[in-house]
Amino acid sequence: MSKYAPRQWTPEEKPMFPGSPSTPAHPTPLRLAYLFVGILVTVTGGLGNALVVVNLVNLQGVLGAYATETNWLPVAYVMTNASMNLLLVKFRQQFGLRLFTEFFLVLYALVTFAHLFVNDLGSAIAVRAAHGMLGAAMTPLGLFYTLQAFKKEWRLKGVAISLGAAQLALPLAYIFSNDLLQIAEWRGLYIFELGLALVSLGAVLLLKLPPGDRFKAFRPLDFLTFALFAPGVALLCVVLTFGRVLWWFEQPWIGVALACSIALLAAAICVEHNRVNPLLNVRWLTNANILRLLMALVLVRIVLSEQSVGAVGFLRAVGLDNDQLQTLYAIVLAATVAGIVVSGLTVSIQHLMAPQVIALLLMALGAWLDAHATSQTRPQQMYLSQSLMAFGGTLFIGPAVISLIGTVIANPGNLISFSVLLGLSQNLGGLLGSAMVGTFQVLREKFHSSVIVEHLSVLDPLVASRIQQGAAASARLLADPEARTRQGLAALQASATREANILAYNDVFFVIAILAAASAAWIFLHALWLRYQTPPAPAPAQPPQPPVGPPPPEPVTD
Repeated sequence: MSKYAPRQWTPEEKPMFPGSPSTPAHPTPLRLAYLFVGILVTVTGGLGNALVVVNLVNLQGVLGAYATETNWLPVAYVMTNASMNLLLVKFRQQFGLRLFTEFFLVLYALVTFAHLFVNDLGSAIAVRAAHGMLGAAMTPLGLFYTLQAFKKEWRLKGVAISLGAAQLALPLAYIFSNDLLQIAEWRGLYIFELGLALVSLGAVLLLKLPPGDRFKAFRPLDFLTFALFAPGVALLCVVLTFGRVLWWFEQPWIGVALACSIALLAAAICVEHNRVNPLLNVRWLTNANILRLLMALVLVRIVLSEQSVGAVGFLRAVGLDNDQLQTLYAIVLAATVAGIVVSGLTVSIQHLMAPQVIALLLMALGAWLDAHATSQTRPQQMYLSQSLMAFGGTLFIGPAVISLIGTVIANPGNLISFSVLLGLSQNLGGLLGSAMVGTFQVLREKFHSSVIVEHLSVLDPLVASRIQQGAAASARLLADPEARTRQGLAALQASATREANILAYNDVFFVIAILAAASAAWIFLHALWLRYQTPPAPAPAQPPQPPVGPPPPEPVTD
């Protein structure tokens, strides 16, 4: 019997997608074990990148790099992670789930182990890029394990829980990464990550996924498409990251990278558009409904940048570091878990619009609460707002992705396009959100700085008094009156810059609140339009009437 011969499945056991495992009936203890392993694998896959993103400032000294250079660490991960699903889906389909599971988890553990031998920025970037390629295999693997815990009629709840579990990595990294850094700096982070990877490997070897169908999937032109698409996406990731850091018009190479990215992606689309069996179904991706859902996913990633970039940037601007954010992110973690539970309990294929609208309104309220921050705002004043952002983000992602899954089940040939679409919306959407939020904050900071500075005059008694206070604060250290005056001016300038940054972050929060509310209104109005503008179903065809005249003559046969 050929290894590619399709198996006979009962309706309950039939795999959901090509390359996914079958879903036989499991006893309840085994279902709980699959759920635990699924969440473990999902969190392990996300935590590796989260530990680096959270500790970029602390890693500068460890790696001997400038602040701008350490941005290569997260972008190297995303560059390779974003487009790997082009090949990983077909790898599962052709070589089977068991080889996929064991091969990529062993490689993931080996690359995590290689992090312990990093001594400089170049080697760190190399292992982060390798980590990104292998991390792309962890999310679907966690999803497959989670789905084994649910009966057929509850499988969509498993999708919502698995997607929500992927959001746990960032708050977890904020809570305990500082303790890991104190153990062994960079290596402390990855000793813990290596332990998680080995536990995950042991768990999947002990509890294997049920088999699925295999068939020959790879075609020669697939590798040409990947050779064009992957570097195009990688260059776009670099542009979105360093455009904000180095500023968009200051470095010529950023423009060159953007032009090369557009050319490579256009060439990949041209190749796929003319293929009989495309790797990327361009016609499906450009469908109006798919584009609308893609826009919604990207908009939410931009809104969630309020939490990962806006709130953290604001708190660091007022002088706080990760040690002082642990309680805040413990509360964010609890809100994320609550969002997973509520999403899993309430998700329904008949009601996918309402959770998305409610989630966006909660995020709009959270951003609006943050828009009233001052220089006296501390994490305690952001507990409620950040909890709303975390709960809303987790509540949104499940129904949004499930609304796409139906189109893939109806046409399994779109599975790779769906996987790439979801990966790009999360990876590039996150980078786009960070770039837009960071750029807008810088522009507004320059505006507020100019307004504040033009109202500062040494002839103003209040300004003169503030300079004297700053000078008096350094009187014990500086004997020269002129030096003390310069110190007072520097202190006043630092205060003006801090206040300008706070006002700029308030503008960011306010714009994000408007964007979230507008997205909720757009989704709600579109659902109403579909409900009332859908054409009525055609009337059933009438059965044919018997002829009135004489019957036709019988055909003459020999």
